[in-house]
Amino acid sequence: VQLVESGGGSVRTGESLRLSCEVSGYSVGINFLAWFRRPQGQEREGVAFLDSDGSTSYADSVKGRFTISKDKAKNTLYLQMNSLKPEDTAMYYCAADRYTIRRGVRRRYEYRYWGQGTQVTVSS
Repeated sequence: VQLVESGGGSVRTGESLRLSCEVSGYSVGINFLAWFRRPQGQEREGVAFLDSDGSTSYADSVKGRFTISKDKAKNTLYLQMNSLKPEDTAMYYCAADRYTIRRGVRRRYEYRYWGQGTQVTVSS
C-alpha cells in the first residue's frame, strides 16, 4: 500500500488548505484512514479519523474547522482545513490500515501504512 500526500503549503491565519492523500498499491480491504500531524519537536498526534462504518472523529483542537472525507472512485483521502491557526503548523501525514472492527482505531502504532508527509505552515 502506498500513500502520497499533497496540498500542503504556507498560509496566513484564517485561511484554508485542502490536503489530499492518494492511496495505491494493494489497497483492497483498507477500511481505516486517518490524518496525523507532527509539530516540530513534538510527538505525532491524531487529527482526524475515518472509520470502517463511515463515521468520523476529530481531535478537540480541530473540531469544527477540519473535515476528513474520501473519494472512493479516486481512491483519495482529503483533509479540508479551514480557519487555520499558527498552532496548526506541522507536518501532516495520512495513514491507513485494515481491521475487522468497525470503529476506534486511533493510535499511531495501530496504522501500518503511512505517507511521506506534507508540510503545513500557518503564519499570523
